[in-house]
Formats: sequence, C-alpha cells, structure tokens
Amino acid sequence: MSVLQVQNITKIFPGTVALDDVSITFESGRVNALVGKNGSGKSTLVKIINGAQPTTSGKILIDGEEMHFLGPKDAFNKSITTVYQELSLIPGWTVAENILMGRYKMKGKLIDWEKSYEMADEILNEMGIDMNSQEMVYKLSIWERQLLEIVKAVNHNPKVILLDEPTSSLTQKESQMLFKLVMELKKRDVVIIYITHRLQELWEIADTCTVLKDGKCTGNIEMKNATHKQILDLMFGDVVIKHRPKNLEPSDQVVLKVNNLTREPAFKNVSFELKKGEILGIAGMLGSGRTELLRAIFGADQFDRGEIIVEQENIKFPSPIKMKEMGLALTPEDRKNEGLIQVMSVKNNLCNASLKLLSRGIFINRKLEIEFANRQVENLQIKTPDINFQVTSLSGGNQQKIVIGNWLNTSPKVILFDEPSRGIDVDAKQQIFQIIWELSRKGISSILVSSELEELLEVCHRILIMRHGQITGVIRPEALKIDDLYSRCMGGNAF
Repeated sequence: MSVLQVQNITKIFPGTVALDDVSITFESGRVNALVGKNGSGKSTLVKIINGAQPTTSGKILIDGEEMHFLGPKDAFNKSITTVYQELSLIPGWTVAENILMGRYKMKGKLIDWEKSYEMADEILNEMGIDMNSQEMVYKLSIWERQLLEIVKAVNHNPKVILLDEPTSSLTQKESQMLFKLVMELKKRDVVIIYITHRLQELWEIADTCTVLKDGKCTGNIEMKNATHKQILDLMFGDVVIKHRPKNLEPSDQVVLKVNNLTREPAFKNVSFELKKGEILGIAGMLGSGRTELLRAIFGADQFDRGEIIVEQENIKFPSPIKMKEMGLALTPEDRKNEGLIQVMSVKNNLCNASLKLLSRGIFINRKLEIEFANRQVENLQIKTPDINFQVTSLSGGNQQKIVIGNWLNTSPKVILFDEPSRGIDVDAKQQIFQIIWELSRKGISSILVSSELEELLEVCHRILIMRHGQITGVIRPEALKIDDLYSRCMGGNAF
C-alpha cells in the first residue's frame, strides 16, 4: 500500500493565506475525495502536490520519503500525475499516439506502428475500455476523451494520480463510465485523489472525504458513515448570508416565459416565468443543465421542443442575433474565450455587441464609440489606465465588468448571467452583485447561475432548483439555509 502524506502545509500569497497548517493522509486502494467551496484552498493544495506551486512551509512525503519539487516535471518524475478538467490530448493524433506519446514500439530508428497499436489495445483492454486505438481523438466524445486522458496518465505507472473535476463536462450516464475506470484504478497500488464540486458523487465513488474551508482542513470522514449534513457542516460551518436591498421588488409584468423547453439529454420540460426587474437564480450541481438552459434561451444552442416567449412574442427560431434584438443578453461561463476578444482593447470589447448602434453603413462612429466605452467604465467603475489598453491586462473582476458593460450598451431587458463571479475576488464579487441589484432597480431582469449557492441566497428574489435537467422546486431565499439548498440540489430534502 502506498501513502501520500501532506504535513503542516502552509501557503501564503501576498495578502492571502491560501493554506493554513494543512495535514492529510491519502492511501492507495481507495478513492480519496477532496472537496470545498471555491476559495477553500483545493486548487492550491493540488498545485503543491503536483509541483506547480512551492510551499511556504510544510512537507510532502510518499511512502515516508520527503519530496522536493522544482516544478511539475519533478513531480511527474516522482510518479505524481494530474488529470485536469482542461484536457491535454492532441486532437489530430490517434488514440494510440496519445497514450504512447514518447513510448512507441520501435523498429530500428522508425516507429513500429503495428506493434504500437497492439500495445495501445492491450492497455485499453486492461483498463476495461472499448475504444479503437487507431481512432482520431477529434472524433471522440468529451467523455471518451476524459477516459483517454486517465488511461494516458495511468500508462506512466503513477504512484499518485490527481483527478481534477473529471466529470465536470459529463452527463450522469457518462460519469458512470468514468466511475468504472476509477474503480479499476483502485485495484492498483495508486493513490487516487478525486477533486469534485459534484457532492452527490461522493456516495457513489469515494471511500473517504477530506474537506477544506478557508485554507484549513476541517475534517476527514469515511463515506460509508457520512451524511449530507456532516459534509455540508464541514464545508460551511455557520455561514452568514447577506441579502439584497429590501427596496428591490419586481413588477408583475412578465418579460420572459419558458414553456416545456427541452434539449435532451441536457434538460427536459423546463418551464418558468421571469418578471420585470426580477433576479431569478438557478441552483444546481455541475451537470444539472443550467448552462445548457441559458444557452438555449439565448439561441446559442438549438432546442428540441418547447416555447420561448419574450414580452408575448413567441420566438420560433431563436439565435443570438434575434435574441439580442429582442432585448436579451448573455454573459457566458467561459469569460475569456466566449465573453471577450482578448487581442482587442477595453474599448473594443465594451462596444462589440453594440456595433450596429455605433455604425453608419460600414463605418464606425469613433466619437460615439468612445462615449459608449467611457460610460460603462464610469458606471461600472472599471479600473483601467486607458480604454485603449488590451483587455487581458486587467484583473478578472474588471474583465467580468467589461463583459457586462458590453451588453449594457445594447440596452437589454433581460441579462442571463452564467457564473458571473467565477475566478474573481470577494470585493469584485460584491461589485458585480451591486451591478445586478442596480439593474433590477432600473427594471432590467436577470437570470443568475452560480456554483456558489450562497451567492444565489444573497442576490436573488427567487431560486429555481435544477436536478438532472429538470426543475424540481422553486424557493424564496429568505426561507432557506445554505445547507438545505445544497441538500435539495443533491436530491435530498431538509435535514
């Protein structure tokens, strides 16, 4: 049996204690889950274990031997492998080429492809995976690529494998396939550390669960004896939920109505109404269909059946262009790749969605463009030296404000916010919430998706609970505590 020990790890960044005297033991032959809300220190601990970050103090031991890493390559050479949620496969190569990268069977100075494919087939068969080793990776589905990423990691015979949110992009059925592979790993002398936000997975896949909160280890429990309440208490303790200003009340006017909207397998028969000035939250665990629902409403993805009605007009064939004309806006989950054009300036990014308003024929009114950009910089308090600076030079919080400001320049009636506070600090989050509240005060409606469920309790008028692609309940934030909300999103009722 192999053992990985994290002893008295402390990691201090300027102004922040990311990890505070953390000690944990992870054993092979078991799935060791690591959980905690965003900002708890999970990512920092993973980066320290895999050599991407040095410790401020403390040490890491494998089978009693203290490890010293100068970087990820050192950790890899000491048999520590990480499978990130952002896949690192080469799409233009075959399955076998990705598995055997640098370890091909050779015939003199040339690669023996026949024997290399046979070797890859043997590896796949040993792991119980039905996959053609000669298939091009770009033809594989997301879940098949995730399985392949793990096979590729295991082929290096690691002593420690860190699985970072491996099911974050998978459906429930696809996740079951990945669980089978993880169970195969348990039979090997491998320390498996499984990081997840999907708390409902813990009872299916994990043997132990270690919880981090605000950089401290609050507990390690055996899953066979664990309850939802125990884990949530370790994650949150006594959480003080702030609430929106009391003078923000939506009108009775319905601005958006969704009837039985379906896009299988992502979501099915979703119905709700959104009123003018209302902030409507959608709570659910990763994979519940929240992002897919917002994208379908905005016309970014097609849906199978159902209705989207904007101010009494039934939108038969929604598209982003059509929905923008109808007064809808979407701030996407992937801010950098879908919300911003990174090679462009702050000014350009603030005006992309409103180019039609700024143009006369094929020419842009530069004076009006500057006015549009400066208005949002001032109103949203965007910190930038100059509107002509490249947008990537700004902090995550200011980039998020630019994504919002870009859409505010179109004078929207409804804004769909998908994870608007992801990757930004506490002060920036509060500024984003103030923006959403101010929009409500002006009669602009919002739909808010956030993995930080306590944010929904703080910001929203109503919250829809979404599980496995369906709306399973509607609650008022003031009537629920954070642990109960998490429980309902995982399928439980009140404790």
